Amino acid sequence: MEGLVLLIIFLFLAPFFSTIIQKVKAFLVGKQGPPLFINYFTLAKLLAKGSVYSASTTFIFRLSPVISLAASMTALLFMPFAGAAPILSFQGDVILVFYLFGLARFFTICAALDTASPFEGMGAAREAYFAFLCEAAVFTVLVLFYRLTGSLSLTGYFTGPDVINLWRPEGALLLLVIAAMFMVLLAENSRVPVDDPATHLELTMIHEVMVLDHSGPDLAFIELGAFLKLFFYAAFIANLVLPSRPTVGFAGIASFFVAISVIYALVGVIESITARFKMGLVPKFILTSFALAFFATILVLELK
Repeated sequence: MEGLVLLIIFLFLAPFFSTIIQKVKAFLVGKQGPPLFINYFTLAKLLAKGSVYSASTTFIFRLSPVISLAASMTALLFMPFAGAAPILSFQGDVILVFYLFGLARFFTICAALDTASPFEGMGAAREAYFAFLCEAAVFTVLVLFYRLTGSLSLTGYFTGPDVINLWRPEGALLLLVIAAMFMVLLAENSRVPVDDPATHLELTMIHEVMVLDHSGPDLAFIELGAFLKLFFYAAFIANLVLPSRPTVGFAGIASFFVAISVIYALVGVIESITARFKMGLVPKFILTSFALAFFATILVLELK
């Protein structure tokens, strides 16, 4: 029951957390920034409009936003929040979770190709390539976690008897994993320095160019799915940073809320002080996350 209540709360708060990035970026340049509920206003505005479809698109184009949102929401059913057990859990669920995001990406790419736009095809190719590199880092982390817990479940990682966090004896090595997952968070969620969600230069876009032809409720589903995906990765890192909690309480929920907010604020700081990489440097950036995860895995294997 606690897991269900927390899931509903954080599903609702996911767009709010993304506003933290915008507020931090505005604060660092001396501006007030958008209202705290700007993302809710944007979603409501899009849902109130109608969708426009090109005559060249098929049902794939209309199906993609629904699948993207459903995949992100389903993935969050397996994520423990603030020490509470998730709604769903089984051995091997972590593989399903990351491939749910892969399924959402597959349909987003198919929808981009369905438009027959060369620009969207360019973004789809980049998205597929960079996601392939991110998978190497993510699954290296999962190998490490399996070595530590003998589990392939998010519940086993974050709420089981042998939880993974910085406070374990080998916690110092997990700093490498946290750094690797944070870099994956930036890449998978189209954030600076990998991608820029605010860019309007079509030749430099990755994710944004794939959704240019979506409008109305379809675009709202895509935006909401992106908020939930970013929240999933932030929750994954927050669970690694926070100490284990025997019971869910106000202190546990508050510390989880603060940890999530700090991660979003850090994304805002990085986007304020760094420029977007040239396209040729992006693979090197992502492969650095793989190197960090691989190095941590080797060290853990040596210690065990």
